[in-house]
Amino acid sequence: MTNPVLVEVLRGSLVESRHRGSVAVVNAGGVAALTVGDVTAPVFPRSAIKALQALAMVESGAADRYGLTDEELALASASHSGEPAHVAGVERMLAKIGLDPSALRCGAHWPISQTAAAALARTGTPSALHNNCSGKHAGFLCLACAMGVDHSDYFRSEHPVQRQVRAVLEDFTGVVLGEDVCAIDGCSVPTWAVPLQSLAHAFAKFATGSGLAPKRAAAAARLRETCAQQPWFVAGTGRFCTEIMQKFGERVFVKTGAEGVYCGALPELGLGIAVKCDDGAARAAQAIMAVVIARFLPLDAVSQAALVAYTRPVLRNWNGFEVGSVRVTEAI
Repeated sequence: MTNPVLVEVLRGSLVESRHRGSVAVVNAGGVAALTVGDVTAPVFPRSAIKALQALAMVESGAADRYGLTDEELALASASHSGEPAHVAGVERMLAKIGLDPSALRCGAHWPISQTAAAALARTGTPSALHNNCSGKHAGFLCLACAMGVDHSDYFRSEHPVQRQVRAVLEDFTGVVLGEDVCAIDGCSVPTWAVPLQSLAHAFAKFATGSGLAPKRAAAAARLRETCAQQPWFVAGTGRFCTEIMQKFGERVFVKTGAEGVYCGALPELGLGIAVKCDDGAARAAQAIMAVVIARFLPLDAVSQAALVAYTRPVLRNWNGFEVGSVRVTEAI
């Protein structure tokens, strides 16, 4: 099926661009509260499921064995901006397991934060520590060390760490993840294509613990609460995930993925959310996620007003002049 236009970008009063996509909001019993577009087609969730990928480390006891702090647990679930405190946090995680940054196999890129990238450019070049996935990879290394297995190939799909992660994802999504839906993510670990409705169901279970073994449910609750308490470490300064969780605390969990994917949860309502923009546009996916939050979460007038900047962001040019806006369509 052709997905509907979910977001329009206006320049002046005219539509300049359109973004098609799909949305699923599902409860822990697997019942849909909202579906828009084709929610059965497999999509790669990319970084939107980092909290689920980190869960195996917490559930195994590795996080406690190595004394990981709340900041470090948030980094294990993060797509961080490469700001100095992010980098230092990953370094601490590695030091706790007796490793240095050379153990990271995520590759290097410049910090997402322009400020951090400019500062780094004056003094050096990026390392794997600056990769937005370095916290997740440090978490994988913690799990490998706790399991007592060789950590050198921890990122490969056949490694015991990734087999553990795959089992967690299958439990949460209810989908058998075969090699036919496996690809390689930007940071070199496996990424598994999952129907959008199954991703939303996974995050409803993440929000509630329903349908999970007690130990797994406790690990999910710990990660969710940690991210709510340390949202800056999940993303960074000025980032959507950080700002939404700063505003709403444990009422909202939200995590971005590449190529127009967002996943989230509304724990008090027992709902999971998954969004995919067909063209991979993050600006559209953010607006959709904000509108879904506003639609389902009971909000007072102050909170509703705070969301307007995300549900209908204003576009400005380099002189700061208002030139247009982003709006979500009536399809949602």
